[in-house]
Amino acid sequence: MSKTVLAVDDSASIRNMVAFTLKSAGYEVIEAADGQEGLEKAKANKVNLVLTDQNMPRMDGLTLVKHLRAMPGYSAAPILMLTTESSDDMKAKGRAAGATGWLVKPFDPPRLLEVVRKVIG
Repeated sequence: MSKTVLAVDDSASIRNMVAFTLKSAGYEVIEAADGQEGLEKAKANKVNLVLTDQNMPRMDGLTLVKHLRAMPGYSAAPILMLTTESSDDMKAKGRAAGATGWLVKPFDPPRLLEVVRKVIG
């Protein structure tokens, strides 16, 4: 059975690149355009990994991470931040919120696959 990744980003082009990269490697991908939609889709579906941007309308990535960590089934699920934010301060906030890891955009598709394989197989 293939693993499912929830890709949350307000940029359709980034979501498309992430989805294309992961689907070509055999993963199922569910897309959401912001943190609020991502939270709703996480509640409705069992996902193995959440990839989220930080800066989005309605709900940002760190708020999404905090909400997910409070939900049964997501307390230990891998959550990766995929964002243009790269400051040590923001990464520390991500870790404090419960993010598993941090990838900086623009991302390298082989590197994304390497990280995804490392966290969910």
